Amino acid sequence: MNDRSSEPGKGAAWPKGMQFANRFARHLPGDFYAEVDPVPLPSPHLVAVSRDACRLLDLDPAEFERRDIVEMFSGNRTLGGTQALAAVYSGHQFGVWAGQLGDGRAHLLGELETSHGHFEVQIKGGGQTPYSRFADGRAVLRSSIREFLCSEAMAALGIPTTRALCITGSPQPVARETVETAAVVTRLAPSFVRFGSFEHWAALKRHDQLRTLADFVIDTQYPQLRGEPQPYAALLKEVALRTGRMVAHWQAVGFMHGVMNTDNMSILGLTLDYGPFGFMEAFDALHICNHSDSDGRYAYRAQPQIAHWNLYRLGNALYPLIDDADAARKAIEDGFGPGYNDTFFALMRAKFGLATAHESDDRLIRDWFQLLQDNHPDFTTVHRALAQLPAEVAEADRSGADAPLRDQFIDRDACDRWLAQWRARLALDPPRTDADRRAAMNAVNPKYVLRNWIAEGAIRAARDGDFSEIADVLRCLRHPFDEQPEFERYAAPPPDWANGLAVSCSS
Repeated sequence: MNDRSSEPGKGAAWPKGMQFANRFARHLPGDFYAEVDPVPLPSPHLVAVSRDACRLLDLDPAEFERRDIVEMFSGNRTLGGTQALAAVYSGHQFGVWAGQLGDGRAHLLGELETSHGHFEVQIKGGGQTPYSRFADGRAVLRSSIREFLCSEAMAALGIPTTRALCITGSPQPVARETVETAAVVTRLAPSFVRFGSFEHWAALKRHDQLRTLADFVIDTQYPQLRGEPQPYAALLKEVALRTGRMVAHWQAVGFMHGVMNTDNMSILGLTLDYGPFGFMEAFDALHICNHSDSDGRYAYRAQPQIAHWNLYRLGNALYPLIDDADAARKAIEDGFGPGYNDTFFALMRAKFGLATAHESDDRLIRDWFQLLQDNHPDFTTVHRALAQLPAEVAEADRSGADAPLRDQFIDRDACDRWLAQWRARLALDPPRTDADRRAAMNAVNPKYVLRNWIAEGAIRAARDGDFSEIADVLRCLRHPFDEQPEFERYAAPPPDWANGLAVSCSS
C-alpha cells in the first residue's frame, strides 16, 4: 500500500508503484544544476487539477484526495529515490544579454516514463534556489491560475505547449505590487531545456559543457539526429523548424506570448513560461499584451521576427560545435522558413475553409489581415462568424447570412469586396456542401479562448475561496471548438469591469 502519511518533509509514494527518475542529473555534471529542495508551503490546499494532464502521467485524478500528494506538489514532500534540482541557464531579455539566470523559483522534482511518453515534473513557486537573484522564489495565486489555465487551453487548441497538472495554494503572504497569497503550479514537459541553456555555456566559453548539453538533448529528445553528418547543425535546424511551427500556431489563433526572451524559448518548440500572455480581441497587429514592454518588442506582429532573432542567438551559441557559419545560417533558414510559412498558410487556409492550396492564397490572406487592421473586429469572433457564411453569393443575398460578419466591420464595402474574393477562391476547390465546409471551419476556428477577463474572473473568485470558476473555465477550454450553451458567457463581449485590464511581467 502506498504511504498516505501527511507529515511534511517525508517522502511521498507515487501512485500505482510508478518510480520517478532524474536523467537530467544522471547524465549531466553537477555544474548544470543545483540540488535544492523546495521550501515547504505553509498549510497547502488543492486549487485545481487537470484531468487531461493526469492522463499523460497515467494518474487517476482521485489521487489528489490524498494529503501526501497535495503536499508533494506543494514542495513539502520529497519523492522517494530522487533529488529535486534547479537548472542553470542564461539568456537575452528584451534583446539585451542578461547573463546567468536559472530556475529561480522552479524545482524539477523528477521524471516519469508513462504510456504517453517521457515527462519531467516541475513545480513553479517552490521557493528560493541559488538562481533566485534576491527574489523570494514564490509564485502567487494570480499568476499560477493564469499559467495553469492557458497551458491546458493551448493544448486543447492543438498548439505545442508545456502542460499544467495542478495548482496548490497557501495563505502565505507574498509581496508583489500588492500582498497576494502564494501558490505552486506543477508543469509537465519532455524537457525544460531552453535556448538560454546553450547560451550559458557558450558565453562562458566552456565548450565541453556545451557539447555535453547538445549531446544530451540529441540523445534524449532527437535521437534520429545522431546519425546526421553534422548532428549539431541538424539539431539547430530541427529546433528552428519546431519554433517556426509553434509561432505560426500563435499567429493563426491570435496568441501573444508577451516575453519572448531566449530563456523562455523551448528547445522542443513548446510554448514555455506563461506570464503576460494574451489572446487578440479587437485586432491590431501592433498590439502589445505586456504592460512592461514599453517599446513593443514583443507585439503580435513582431513575434515571427523575434523567434527568428532568438534562433540566431541559439545558432551563435551552437557555433563552436558546428564550426561553419554558412551551415549554421542554412540550418536556421531551412528550418524556420518552411516551419513558419508552411504551417501558417496551412492553418489560414483551414480557417478560411479551403481544402487545397492555390497561388492566390497569399493575396487572400494578406488582404484579410489588412481588412482586420483597418476595422479591428474581434479576432476569435470574426473567424468563427466567417464559417457560417454560404459559399454562394445568391444564397447570402437571399438569406442575409453575411450580416453577422459584415456588422463587425466599420467599412462594410471593404468587407463585401473581400468576401467576393473569398467566394471566388472557394470556387476553385473541389465542390462540397456548406455544411461540410462549416464543420471543417468550426473545427479549427475556436469559439472559446482564454481571454484576460475570463482568467481574471477565475482569479477573483479564487481569491475569495471559490475555485469552481477555475474548474468551469477549464471544462470549457478543453473543447474550444464546440458549441457549449452552458458556457456561452465565455464567448460574450467583455464585461464593463474588464475595461483597462493589463498584464505585466509580474503576471
